[in-house]
Amino acid sequence: MNRTGFGGTVAIVTGAAQGIGAAVTEAFAELGATVAAVDRNAEKVQQVAAGLGERVHAYPADVTDSAAVTEVVERVEAELGPVDVLANVAGVLQVGTVQEITDEDWERTFAVNATGVFHVSRAVSKRMIPRKRGSIVTVSSNAAGVPRHGMAAYAASKAAATLFTKSLGLELAEHGIRCNVVAPGSTDTDMQRGMWTDEHGAERVIAGSPETFKVGIPLRKLATAADIADAVVFLASEQAGHITMHDLYVDGGATLRA
Repeated sequence: MNRTGFGGTVAIVTGAAQGIGAAVTEAFAELGATVAAVDRNAEKVQQVAAGLGERVHAYPADVTDSAAVTEVVERVEAELGPVDVLANVAGVLQVGTVQEITDEDWERTFAVNATGVFHVSRAVSKRMIPRKRGSIVTVSSNAAGVPRHGMAAYAASKAAATLFTKSLGLELAEHGIRCNVVAPGSTDTDMQRGMWTDEHGAERVIAGSPETFKVGIPLRKLATAADIADAVVFLASEQAGHITMHDLYVDGGATLRA
């Protein structure tokens, strides 16, 4: 597919220092966008920006800090130009049963995965509305729509981000601004590998886990970060110009969705 429409545009990508966020940053830059790479890890996001060339600019910021988000969006618009695309990719994973999760675990998970999406989307959409254009894509998870053992905090936070983004899309439709969701399944990133206990982790994920009622992956492989980035880029592009409030699962069929 010939994806067009990013030359001369400005995109903000959160969680850009690694994994899916870094892949999304690279994809937009390769397609001609000027990208503001946002992440709370200043050193890593600066390294990503330096490695991707002159189209990518590092903007260290914590999405859980409302004031910092407002400031960084103002800086991006002043320094790079009007924001055309926002990709909400920043996320954290907290595993453990409900009885094991602490108040701090729960609050931190929601602060990044849900409240962070709210902070950045609010700041960017305020500027998009007068221009009557823009696209917002939130990277959620297939866990937002399927119960997962030991992942209640993560799943609940991603479900919140999903419905927030769809509701935002309904509010912004009259202004010509589209809001969509990409819901990855198991993806070969540091976050995924952090849940493995040995070198057979990928095999177990692909096979599934009957004891925790988790279906395997019908395509028999993990997603790559680039697979998810391709979906984000498509939904942000002109090729998806009549798609909004959509939730695109990119999970190799793992959720068996109709």
